[in-house]
Amino acid sequence: MSTIAVYPGTFDPITNGHTDLVERASKLFPKVIVAVAASPKKRPALSHDLRISLAKDVLGHLPNVEIVGFNNLLTEFTRSVNGQVVIRGLRAVSDFEYEFQLANMNRAIAPDVESIFLTPSEKHSYISSTLVREIASLNGDFGQFVHPEVKRVLQEHYQTS
Repeated sequence: MSTIAVYPGTFDPITNGHTDLVERASKLFPKVIVAVAASPKKRPALSHDLRISLAKDVLGHLPNVEIVGFNNLLTEFTRSVNGQVVIRGLRAVSDFEYEFQLANMNRAIAPDVESIFLTPSEKHSYISSTLVREIASLNGDFGQFVHPEVKRVLQEHYQTS
């Protein structure tokens, strides 16, 4: 059986840190599904369809990576795609407590799904979607943190907002 790994997130927007983690995961697993959460409670800046489209643009160079949107419980989604592993990124020690709690909750709901934590390379460890959105909304230079297409879309989004 080939292991299917699921990397969930809101990806609002997808950053170079996300890309780094997906590239790492694609070397570890025969199939990686990047699961773009609708996350309406988070009130994302970009539409669900646009976030899916951007992830496809950014990650299209990885043949064993599939991009899928979802709007249900992560454990349900993971089971629906026959996933056995959920990948979570840890940028800093401060991320660990929340991610640990989430992993334990997921394990209680779906004991057959394992959580694995990956860290981005040091040069991406401080990048977050929240900071990228903040910089973009204030017309700052954020191009080094995202793919050029993401930069273009965000600039357009905040110019018309």
